[in-house]
Amino acid sequence: MKVSIGSSRDGVHDWDSAVTFAQEAERLGVDSLWSAEAWGHDGITPLAYLAGKTSTIGLGTGIIQAGTRTPALVAMTCMTLQSMTGGRFRLGLGTSGPQVIEGWHGIPFDRPVTRIKEIIEITRLAMSGEKLAYDGTLHQLPLPGGEGKAIRSSAPPADPPPIYIASLGPRSLRMTGALADGWLGTSFIPETADVFFDEIRAGAEAAGRSLSELDLQAGGAVVFTDDVEAAAAEHARGIAFTLGAMGSAQHNFYNDAFCRQGYADEAKEIQRLWIEGNRDEARARVPVDLALKVNLIGDDAAIKERLRVYRDAGVTTIRAGVEGNNVAERIENLEHFMALVADISAEDSIPDGISNEA
Repeated sequence: MKVSIGSSRDGVHDWDSAVTFAQEAERLGVDSLWSAEAWGHDGITPLAYLAGKTSTIGLGTGIIQAGTRTPALVAMTCMTLQSMTGGRFRLGLGTSGPQVIEGWHGIPFDRPVTRIKEIIEITRLAMSGEKLAYDGTLHQLPLPGGEGKAIRSSAPPADPPPIYIASLGPRSLRMTGALADGWLGTSFIPETADVFFDEIRAGAEAAGRSLSELDLQAGGAVVFTDDVEAAAAEHARGIAFTLGAMGSAQHNFYNDAFCRQGYADEAKEIQRLWIEGNRDEARARVPVDLALKVNLIGDDAAIKERLRVYRDAGVTTIRAGVEGNNVAERIENLEHFMALVADISAEDSIPDGISNEA
């Protein structure tokens, strides 16, 4: 099992600490670092900065929002970061939702699955060295009736980066299986992984592929503590924002994902309370057991057991939101976590019937 880490969706505010954490993560063997964007810092610029401060760790957008950049600009970004990082860049795409796309960017939230599909196809075409001629549903290149002609990139042809999709709905999950190199999972309970993986598998098989060809990433906060109930209760309160505010009343893909995993009554009630302005009551309604299922909270034994659940569910890369009061504590906790992951990985190489316990 590989490990990935991420930056806050609200952006980094201490860049020296961010560099230190990235460099230490690289030293500890973390596979990749992902830069998020929501309605604060963008998801691309931090990777360009970290590219010059690191040498081996993968650097990905986790995610950039589809529709906020033209497909050709996405391709240009991929060409630049692939060149800057020596091939370490990974493109993570997501639809976001109407609150961000329409409320923040002021553009229609229109056919998001088709939009991501066309961005991927145009990006790969642009990087191939071929002239950029594309006739899609949302994008036609060159623009019909205009003065432009199809041109090829002035940058040399390059292999496109691995492309990941942060998908949640069934159609988007099937598209992930058909087109992507990996999946960035959120609102994910490993005990109900088939809600996601069955759709990804169906999309992959329809395209003549196998689910095993995709890197399946999921995880949550990593909290080392002896007071599990208190830590879980705190994280449960944070889930209320996801259930209530991440989207609109009509479109909250995170809420829908939890509904499909057995929490429909709770998710809809929390969303109702949040929208009506009863935020504290909404936070209090989030089940503590849900926080325990979507995060890794407890002592070493508890966290190792959760790692086994993720591994057995089919997750290939654990997304670790390692917590700490400062960068030194986060690094210490990350090193501790990496040791536990190594123990779990070692179990896979032990012949049946032989114990690794001393």
